[in-house]
Amino acid sequence: MTSSAISLSPANVPSSRVYDFDVYSPAGIQEEGYHQSWKRLQNPGVPDLIWTPRNGGHWIATRGALIREFLNDPEHFSAQVMIVPKAAGMEHKLVPMNMDPPQHTPYRRVLNKGLGPREIRNFEAAIRSVAIELIEPFSNDGYVEFCSAYSDIFPIQVFLAFSKLPLEDASTLTTFAHEMLRPTGNTPEEKAASMAVANAGFFEYIGPTVEARRAAKGDDWISTIIHGEVNGAPPTDYEVLAMIALVLLAGLDTVVNFLPFAMEYLARHPADVAELAADPQKIPRHVEEMLRRFPVVAQARLVTKDIVRDGVELKSGDMVLVPSTLYGLDERINADPMQLDFARKGCSHATFGGGAHICAGMHLANMEIVVTMQEWLARIPTFRLRPGFKMVAHSGVVADVERLELEWNVDVRS
Repeated sequence: MTSSAISLSPANVPSSRVYDFDVYSPAGIQEEGYHQSWKRLQNPGVPDLIWTPRNGGHWIATRGALIREFLNDPEHFSAQVMIVPKAAGMEHKLVPMNMDPPQHTPYRRVLNKGLGPREIRNFEAAIRSVAIELIEPFSNDGYVEFCSAYSDIFPIQVFLAFSKLPLEDASTLTTFAHEMLRPTGNTPEEKAASMAVANAGFFEYIGPTVEARRAAKGDDWISTIIHGEVNGAPPTDYEVLAMIALVLLAGLDTVVNFLPFAMEYLARHPADVAELAADPQKIPRHVEEMLRRFPVVAQARLVTKDIVRDGVELKSGDMVLVPSTLYGLDERINADPMQLDFARKGCSHATFGGGAHICAGMHLANMEIVVTMQEWLARIPTFRLRPGFKMVAHSGVVADVERLELEWNVDVRS
């Protein structure tokens, strides 16, 4: 456990629903792994809706049915605050992330226009080029620390290229993203201050880019937002900055942290690697199952009015964590969920969220993952974990991985 402050349970919380769970440091994460530490919340006897005194005190939906319901019911569970502790989440002011339908809808249309499937397909060659340029230099080495050599770099280079932003700005932007998603501090107030600084940093960085692209109407997604229309009028300066900051935040972090989980699994399962290397057309279907098994996001919602769910009363102003991390791992949703079954029928997950706030960048994320697998296996068709290595992961709004050490026999590669 971390030293994050513990709050007293309010009167509407039965003692039987109180569980000591810290979203930023769940018990057992270093011993069992990130997903296993979260899966504890679905152990026999754990209710579908629990309360934790950590991070300002909040509810947690532990089962897929409730997670899906909360994601699809903005009338009662609002996206106005999507991060715990609540004090920190209130500093997270991005458009349209912190809006509910119908206010949210016209802004989302603007985002979709710049990040739709056609736009991503048109960028595939550039994505593939970045993957090849990163993999080729170490493919003959027989060893790589995957995070620093690839996963920490690839999605960021792709996204900056897609955004027509300078590659040298990557470090600055990833620092802001880390603080927005895993804010430092031991108390809700300290985490709120950390998040406020990062949010302001994003806005300050984006400002000059917005001004430059107002004058020249380009075809990139940032220009699409700047010159878009919301309810028949141009978005305000604040709305432009907030929409761009939101997409930058998502594009700079989620894929970075999914890839190590997927590659660590493959390193432990050579038969699956051999199958994919022999038939790369199977990769997209395998990626879908890995997305189900290795989700990395745990967002929250704000209760807008008193309501009873799962036999307990939620009060207006309460926070509810709705972790997509748990949705696809629920055996009520997917049989034998901790096992990857690449022949699984009806694979169901919420890895990209759900409802009106399903991830706008999911098409880009999916292509980045598929291209990574394709180009990696074309050059490194067999690989394994370095002996003695154990992956270390951290929890948060988005999980992250410190290191992943992989090796392979160069002399047997084709």
